[in-house]
Amino acid sequence: MNVTTPLPTHVPVLLKEAVEGLQAQPGGYFIDCTVGLGGHASAILERILPQGKLLGIDADSEAIRVAEVRFSDYSEVVTLVNDNFANLEAICSKYKFYPVDGILFDLGISSMQLDTAQRGFSFQREAPLDMRFDPRQGLTAADIVNTFSEQELVHIIKEYGEERHSRRIAQHIVQSRPITSTVQLARVVEQVLGRKHAKIHPATRTFMAFRIAVNRELENLKVALEQSINLLRFRGRLVVISYHSLEDRIVKEFMRREASSCLCPPGTVVCRCGHVPTLKLISRKVIRPTSLEIESNPRSRSAKMRIAERLK
Repeated sequence: MNVTTPLPTHVPVLLKEAVEGLQAQPGGYFIDCTVGLGGHASAILERILPQGKLLGIDADSEAIRVAEVRFSDYSEVVTLVNDNFANLEAICSKYKFYPVDGILFDLGISSMQLDTAQRGFSFQREAPLDMRFDPRQGLTAADIVNTFSEQELVHIIKEYGEERHSRRIAQHIVQSRPITSTVQLARVVEQVLGRKHAKIHPATRTFMAFRIAVNRELENLKVALEQSINLLRFRGRLVVISYHSLEDRIVKEFMRREASSCLCPPGTVVCRCGHVPTLKLISRKVIRPTSLEIESNPRSRSAKMRIAERLK
């Protein structure tokens, strides 16, 4: 990307709440595990300069290119890495970036990814069925749609898309193969569900399911959350912004488990698990965008933020 090219615009969700939740202070070391176009990272950087440092990670190479331009004047304090946050500990070990004062996960798909037709994330534009965050990985949505068995498709659409018509959709996908474009897949789903009185496009859940499957989003999130504990210093903050129930459930259960002093089954008279809590819940109730933020940025409407703090 040429430095004279205007940078893509992106409105970061729950910006003020996230930065305050991280307790970003001058001299702090922070990790943005989904640096994207740098919205949250820029706000964090403002708080931690001049002695603080920021590590930005993103699986999307285009996002990293944009971030490199945005933070070109801060190369001594900002480290950007094109990798998956599932490799969080290895990345921090390579760059000797630990322990840290805060870790942020913003799990939403970026405006740039949605608005770039050829990435195949949106059913509103004709594009190849891709949906990869990292173009270097092999599996695409087209591979899943055209080669997975009907039962495998049912599982993906039902579990990841929480779509109650998963069996009918999967059957029609198999019958309609080959399916090569986003619009073609959307039409296949629409033929099954119709559009009458639909608040959202009928293909929304199916597209989300395939995106999650292609990028192994839930598996990678679980792995990264586990690793984050080992990287946070005492009283370091973990802040996670999720956008659908599957992600939020993983974050909620992880934080509650790590904040618990006992993991024994209910009814156990004497604790035998020996679990030692590693986190303290800062936000017992989920934090949501204000009505004003939702009005100015409709894509924030489903966001949920949770915060936890590292114990000794």
